[in-house]
Amino acid sequence: MSEQVFAEVSQEALLKIFTLPEAPDSTLGKIEKHLSENLMGFLGEHIVAREKPLHEIEQNFCSSAIPEQPRYVSDHTEFLLNNLVAHSVHTSSPRFIGHMTSALPYFLLPLAKLMVGLNQNLVKIETSKAFTPLERNVLGMLHHLVYGQDESFYKRWMHSAQHSLGAMCSGGTVANITALWVARNLALPASKGFSGAANEGLAAGLAHYGYQRLTIMVSERGHYSLSKAADVLGIGRRNIIAIPTDSHNRIRTDKLLEACTEVAETGGKVLAIVGVGGATETGHIDPLNELADIAEQVGAHFHVDAAWGGATLLSKKYRSLLAGVERADSVTIDAHKQMYVPMGAGMVLFKDPSMVRAIEHHAEYVIRQGSKDLGAHTMEGSRPGMAMLVYSALHVMGRSGYELLIDQSIEKAQQFAEMIAAQDDFEVVTEPELCILTYRFVPARLKAAIQAASPEQTKRLVPHLNALTRFIQKRQRETGNSFVSRTKIKPDQYHREPTVVFRVVLANPLTTPEMLAEILQEQRDIANQAMSLRAALFTEMRELGLVHAVG
Repeated sequence: MSEQVFAEVSQEALLKIFTLPEAPDSTLGKIEKHLSENLMGFLGEHIVAREKPLHEIEQNFCSSAIPEQPRYVSDHTEFLLNNLVAHSVHTSSPRFIGHMTSALPYFLLPLAKLMVGLNQNLVKIETSKAFTPLERNVLGMLHHLVYGQDESFYKRWMHSAQHSLGAMCSGGTVANITALWVARNLALPASKGFSGAANEGLAAGLAHYGYQRLTIMVSERGHYSLSKAADVLGIGRRNIIAIPTDSHNRIRTDKLLEACTEVAETGGKVLAIVGVGGATETGHIDPLNELADIAEQVGAHFHVDAAWGGATLLSKKYRSLLAGVERADSVTIDAHKQMYVPMGAGMVLFKDPSMVRAIEHHAEYVIRQGSKDLGAHTMEGSRPGMAMLVYSALHVMGRSGYELLIDQSIEKAQQFAEMIAAQDDFEVVTEPELCILTYRFVPARLKAAIQAASPEQTKRLVPHLNALTRFIQKRQRETGNSFVSRTKIKPDQYHREPTVVFRVVLANPLTTPEMLAEILQEQRDIANQAMSLRAALFTEMRELGLVHAVG
């Protein structure tokens, strides 16, 4: 291990850190130049260059002592390159198709540096000035995308101090919590002898209005953030009612109505019905118009979690997939997903700008009464100016540019599904509605047999296929050439037996059909190495009497 060189500790040396950039020939200077000239080249050379077990990486980050002496910036940058960057996940790779993180437009990097340098705090005007109206403008543009109000509406409400069209958040989790926070306070408002749940708490609100409990209704494909919201808001995780889905992974409205009736008959109140606008696991969209009808019928807040699928509204061709979203009381959209900005740019939008009054907070030293401070209507206090990057992306790429990206990603998923279906040893498990689909490897000798298997035969075969899928996914991830994720679902065609599947997200515009074919071939090659797993599977087939069915 080389001897560490420490930097000088002095007022002058520390002042340089705040005022002088690194020299162009320093490590950091070279990185900045490389990034500005060739983002993809830098990422390709420096990210996931080495495969190393996590427990070994942890050894580089195990000291609990704060360093006593300062280090030179260039030396520290070398450390980060070797120990952090080299083992980071190459999320921008066109072969990284397992999660909702994609390549970023190159122009956002210098803008992100500008945003960091300005270091605005969006909680209040005094630390954000122009960033505050910019953020309100972004919320106005997205509100218009969802709700389509006329220009006079936005002139009246976009910059109103007492109102807000929504809130920028760190992500979909905080956006969903904010939406349900508003719903809870509106459901248990102040009335004679009661100053509202916001002041007196949930228990007092339930007692005052005579409810046994509040419930949140969502399909079994609902995001886990809703359980967090129920926990944080005092509603309780057990009061998230998971409604079964149909064969297309959409909520069954008949079962939803039954559940709503049961809640009412047992003294509860349906606080909110949450429509899924692009399920995290399968990408499917609930019948939003039908959910809006039911929400009106039972007097519930209607929220649409479109963290993933909301950007589809930018496509004229596929916008209709989200028909009914304009009837939602609130909508979650993550710009760091299909709007291609860096992580940390979620938002919640409210149809009625006055809804946020239900969560309004003020303090004398900040977010004062009557000010335009954004912190009055947000769960988070101090926040960076991520809206700037959303604003820039919307202007640089435009709606038509986004439309092209959205259309291509959806159609690429459709093409990949066709490619999988054409293989004799793979099968599509859930067809894509947006740009997410699930599939699995099934040995050719078994493919026809399992599609016709009885529930009992399926129950015995699926665990073997699950083990094979896990093996392939883990080995492919460790190899580092490409990445798909995996999840467990209950497909109708397999008698709702818990089934492990590969899950792919085809949002990266740089992913090509040739790459997808290579990923399938890599999975096939890995499957051929799993001799013991395959042997156990074929033994099970013989014991089930399926040998004749597969030749």
